[in-house]
Amino acid sequence: MIPIKFIKDEPKPEPRSPAASALQYLQPGALNLSALPPLSLYIHYPWCVRKCPYCDFNSHEAKGELPEEEYLAAVRLDLEQSLPLIWGRKIYTIFIGGGTPSLLSAKGLDRLLSDVRTLLPLDGACEITMEANPGTFEAEKFKSFRASGVNRLSIGIQSFNPRLLAALGRIHDDHEARRAVEIAHANFDNFNLDLMYALPSQTLGEAKQDLETALAFAPPHLSLYHLTMEPNTVFAKYPPALPDDDASADMQDMIASESAASGFEQYEVSAYAQPGRRARHNLNYWEFGDYLGIGAGAHSKISFPHRVLRQARFKQPKSYMEAARAGNPVQEEHEITRADMGFEFMLNTLRLTGGFAPNLFGERTGMGINAIDKTLNEAEAKGLLYRDHKIIRPTQLGQRFLNDLQQMFLGD
Repeated sequence: MIPIKFIKDEPKPEPRSPAASALQYLQPGALNLSALPPLSLYIHYPWCVRKCPYCDFNSHEAKGELPEEEYLAAVRLDLEQSLPLIWGRKIYTIFIGGGTPSLLSAKGLDRLLSDVRTLLPLDGACEITMEANPGTFEAEKFKSFRASGVNRLSIGIQSFNPRLLAALGRIHDDHEARRAVEIAHANFDNFNLDLMYALPSQTLGEAKQDLETALAFAPPHLSLYHLTMEPNTVFAKYPPALPDDDASADMQDMIASESAASGFEQYEVSAYAQPGRRARHNLNYWEFGDYLGIGAGAHSKISFPHRVLRQARFKQPKSYMEAARAGNPVQEEHEITRADMGFEFMLNTLRLTGGFAPNLFGERTGMGINAIDKTLNEAEAKGLLYRDHKIIRPTQLGQRFLNDLQQMFLGD
């Protein structure tokens, strides 16, 4: 994946009169969105018990007592200050990620969701997901999370193999992993299990055993990730011995066949779901929908009739809380240019195995599909893309070489 770069301290435009603004939108290069996309809310909780050696997320090891009350107050301020960007828009999904949000107290989580409901209109069927670490599962606390409104869990199992869990630096063991799934089953009818493969010295047999253990719990959803060496992680500095490309490909093929045999549909690069159990929050990302991100290091993408805005919050929890109290927790902000819009759209939608309808491009970018027509033809000629009047999707070859396919649209 190619990271999206943010422009720091971009000068803000001077206020314009309504007439001047209207003239601006008539200029060449302005976008023209016929309707705004669905809007999701992402809330980041930045602390974890211990930083895993492969993790490049904005997470910070908890040292001493966490400033839960102070942080939740900052998140509320952040949300209040963001409201003018999303006036009148309904929230369809919420995702509380981290870090390890299950470190929140039951009282803290209840306060957080109460603040959200006070300030935002939620869809009646709003999907509210919380990430959870098996090492932080307490049955009574998770009952309280469910009572407060969380209706979906995403559990970071990664492996059921004690040797591999140790190699990954996880704080839980295989017994805690199984117990966490049992607690989730008892309190939630919708949950996801995160597993990783191509782990240090992992064999095909071990990868299959991990998947079979997960499938035995009959989860509604699975996220199956290939371990990658991300920059600025311990694994990047001290790489472990990993399975080679052929072994990784064998694991990928095994996952595809075993999951399909168990009734799971692979609908995205790493996402597998039982019928009707796709992750609605993540699906909104992949379909280039909108999301407001609040909390330390959270990112936002917010559409307006003639522009699309990206934001990033301050990463360090202390800096974030200070900035929220000062009235501006946003550290970086820029509009997606017309030249970058096609790439940003395709970067997300090409992750969907079923692709997207051509008219979705116009709805989400405010541009005609002809803006990327040349590259679509080139990708089709290389056998990486299938397209007709109803669908544009990566072929099996395109899925295998997804990064190459995505990068083709950089030139647009």
